[in-house]
Amino acid sequence: MIDSQILQPVVVLMAWTMIMWLWMYATRIPAMSKAKIQPDDARKTGTLDERLPEQVQWKAHNYNHLHEQPTVFYAVALLLALIGWGDGMNALIAWIYVGLRITHSLVQATANVVMVRFVLFALSSIALIALIFHAAIAVFDLHI
Repeated sequence: MIDSQILQPVVVLMAWTMIMWLWMYATRIPAMSKAKIQPDDARKTGTLDERLPEQVQWKAHNYNHLHEQPTVFYAVALLLALIGWGDGMNALIAWIYVGLRITHSLVQATANVVMVRFVLFALSSIALIALIFHAAIAVFDLHI
């Protein structure tokens, strides 16, 4: 078994994604029922965005966002764990990334202040870039 600290934030972000999934459906299904939207109505692109309250859709949009950039996080975190670079500073950076992504989710799902979301996204991107940089150093045996 690979024993690497970086796997902990990976599991936390996966669990958070499922929490957002639950939150999305806990708000979306009642809203669809109230709006008299049939499940098959959702086949038409944009139907839910047009007919459901924004506050309901914010959770769905965030759930989708958790399947975009975090996929790169999962890949680099697993790579760092496999090569033995998943402890110390890289684990800390991974926790920072996950904390920023969870905070981003909470902002988007509640107040949805775009500038706050942007700052959180930019900071999390910097953390992800740092992890990728460290992976490149290890994989390409760079001596910087």
